Amino acid sequence: MKKVKVAKILKIVFVSLFSLCIMTYMVYAMVFLSHPDDEEVCADVEMIVNQDVNTLFFNKKDVEDMLKKAQMYPKGMLMKDVDTKKIEETVRENEFVSEVECYKSANGKLYVKVKQRVPVVFVAPDGRDGFFVDATGKIIPNNGNVVNLVVASGDIDEKYASTKLAEFGQFLQNDEFWNNQIEQVYVLKDKKGKRVVELIPRVGDHIVYLGSIDDFQKKLRKLKIFYDKAIDTVGWNKYARVNLEYENQIICTQKKR
Repeated sequence: MKKVKVAKILKIVFVSLFSLCIMTYMVYAMVFLSHPDDEEVCADVEMIVNQDVNTLFFNKKDVEDMLKKAQMYPKGMLMKDVDTKKIEETVRENEFVSEVECYKSANGKLYVKVKQRVPVVFVAPDGRDGFFVDATGKIIPNNGNVVNLVVASGDIDEKYASTKLAEFGQFLQNDEFWNNQIEQVYVLKDKKGKRVVELIPRVGDHIVYLGSIDDFQKKLRKLKIFYDKAIDTVGWNKYARVNLEYENQIICTQKKR
């Protein structure tokens, strides 16, 4: 019995010491092996930029050009002379950039991670050049890239675009049905001078009148029920206008024959 107990104790001690050694090595590797040598030369710069169909404002080459233009491209410099904070500040000045992180790694490698703004709606105001708006309400200039977004046109100022339309655009991007169904948003003013909204759907030869864009989620839920229950019976092209302005009712205007 005593030999068994001693063997168990020795086994526990061995496992504990082995685990301690592993943990010590991991800490050493994290602190020392991954830590860059200040006297090393920056041999490589890894640019990481998020890209999808709606984030086409810039790419890795553009970030490299930003730094070269500012005379801050670090390749060939000693690591101790590379100012990561200054690099972040320089890249962040670009109006298409949302977030940027720069850090040094071992073997003379520098990482620059850039997240560009993701637009949720393209705004084409009357008499003005168009622009994008992201989910935070940030205005993004139009650089000529074509992205698959809902287009909002009409009587729109930047405040309305960065608040009401930004919220609406974000909702559309997060809802598969409405993102596919709504093609265009038209903003106009009613007789009282208040902004009201018409929606032009992809399917169906009708205009959806929201009235005020406030409570748009509630109004669209009402419209979805109408689509599910009525459209299969009467068809998509029976009505010219579907009015969702009033609570708890839908007013449909038939096409003139």
